[in-house]
Amino acid sequence: MSYTVEIKEEISTLKNTKSETIAELSGFIRNNGEYQHDLFYLTTENPLTVERLTSFFEMIYEVKLKIQTKDSTNLSKKRLYSLILDSKVDFILQDLGLIDQKNQYLEVPPTYIVGANEEIRAYLRGVFLASGSINDPKTSRYHMELLITQPKEAVFIQKLLNVFDLNAKILSREKGFMIYIKEAEKISDYIKILGANKAVLYFENVRIYREKKNETNRLNNCEQANMDKVITTASNQLEQIKLIEDSASIELLDEKTKEALEYRKKYPEASLKELSEIITLETGKPLTKSGLNHRLRKIKELAEKIKSST
Repeated sequence: MSYTVEIKEEISTLKNTKSETIAELSGFIRNNGEYQHDLFYLTTENPLTVERLTSFFEMIYEVKLKIQTKDSTNLSKKRLYSLILDSKVDFILQDLGLIDQKNQYLEVPPTYIVGANEEIRAYLRGVFLASGSINDPKTSRYHMELLITQPKEAVFIQKLLNVFDLNAKILSREKGFMIYIKEAEKISDYIKILGANKAVLYFENVRIYREKKNETNRLNNCEQANMDKVITTASNQLEQIKLIEDSASIELLDEKTKEALEYRKKYPEASLKELSEIITLETGKPLTKSGLNHRLRKIKELAEKIKSST
């Protein structure tokens, strides 16, 4: 079962007030329904959505939807449910804000449909049940989208989403418009708005795991980069020491610098900090990282003089 289906099934079990039910139905039919020959058709692949819609129409309008099934034409191989509204059609569509009193299509629903935050949430649930999808957070990218046919409806839905500061955006597509959210935190907030609390918990658990894993990878990469830097620096210092030894120039160094030279040869993989601590421990004489770096810089300067004179 896909993550989108799990969300849709969870929100299909939520209880609504009458005004929330009307808002949810409005959100669904405006983005799913089709008017043909005095009949209104709704389609879905989800049996729980079928139960929710049929119960809503029966409870609010005392009508029973006819249900037909057929094989889906897409690759999902699921059964496609066609719900047919064949009585009180005009009255119901007017009440749900799809058409006006003259049976003219309304590009956006009347304000009473989404008059309060709870009605907005319900409307957005209906839209998601009709045309929404969310990637499983285990995948490589976070993505929520709603596919909307009508341009003013798309802008209207975007505004409703951004009432909750979700940073929803719109892209034009060949057959309509895609409203989308990419930010993980915003998608999580959106699922909360839909009322799918179990889905939110799953999303957050996966998101936290991914963030910790990414942080661990970054730290490992940083540690590896630091290690590479230590090895490169130490390797360069050993080359400088070899050049000084081959040219019999060690006596040009003072005793403290000679000591640093010997310890670098003895501990070729130690970092500057580690090497200063080793010298301090073994000689009993405190040596800071800065002090050791000063001595190693003298070795480098001598090696460069030798190299430039040959």
